[in-house]
Amino acid sequence: MDALFVIGTDTGVGKTMITGLFGRYLQERKYRVVTQKWVQTGSRVPEDIYTHLRLMRIKPPAMRAYLRDMAPYIFPYPASAHLAARRAHKTISAAKIISAFKALTQAFEFIVVEGIGGALVPLNRKSLVIDIAVKLRLPVLIVANNKLGAVNHTLLTIEAIRIRGLNVVGVVMNSPQNNQHSAVTRDNPQIIQKLSQVPVLGLMPWSNTADEAVRAFRPIGSRILTRMNRRKYG
Repeated sequence: MDALFVIGTDTGVGKTMITGLFGRYLQERKYRVVTQKWVQTGSRVPEDIYTHLRLMRIKPPAMRAYLRDMAPYIFPYPASAHLAARRAHKTISAAKIISAFKALTQAFEFIVVEGIGGALVPLNRKSLVIDIAVKLRLPVLIVANNKLGAVNHTLLTIEAIRIRGLNVVGVVMNSPQNNQHSAVTRDNPQIIQKLSQVPVLGLMPWSNTADEAVRAFRPIGSRILTRMNRRKYG
């Protein structure tokens, strides 16, 4: 079984889309793949999982048997995981999330896990989302917005992951809708790669349709999978 943990440098940087697109890429290559979102906030349904499934051309009823494990926690309040859970009078259990992850490994050969905001988002008063990735020894893909500020946010995220002993597969940079090609956006991936020695595996353009996004992502998906295989096999 293989797995990848997809985290953002912040909330709203496009990790839901990248998770779904990588799931689609693996699916096209005949992997039995599933996505997972440990904590969904701001909704009463697993919205991000539904987005993954739309990109993967899978109807939610087809995954009914697995949805509880794909989205172990769902909270309606739109906030950080710990606060959304507290507002619902719940406590997030790492053991429950790990159990759901391991259950999915029995039916699928690749799990793509979408993180919750950034690496250091708290789950409760004692633990962070990255702590579960550490327990599961998951390789990490970082998603960043290609804009002013991306260098600092990305380098801090890489440092937080490395300190905890996890492997960084690479960085994917998303182009916001209103982003203009500029000296900043050209320099961001170069300086991030130079300073961190982590490869920027692609610059994802803004796409108006799912089909456009799938086509644009395929070479990025190939680089992600190649990196993962090299780490695994030498």
